[in-house]
Amino acid sequence: MFNLTEWKQTKFYQEAEEEGKLETIPLLIRLGLNEEQIARELNLKFEIVCQFIANQNN
Repeated sequence: MFNLTEWKQTKFYQEAEEEGKLETIPLLIRLGLNEEQIARELNLKFEIVCQFIANQNN
């Protein structure tokens, strides 16, 4: 059985956590944050934020 630390290190957990963060990006844009601010606040790579935004606009 996983303990909490081990669970947070699994790829599944990390992907699920990132997906949850990505879903908040449109809200943060509506609140007026730019890509750099969003990346910093969500602890994501700037490139990931930009890519997500570009994909949403297509």
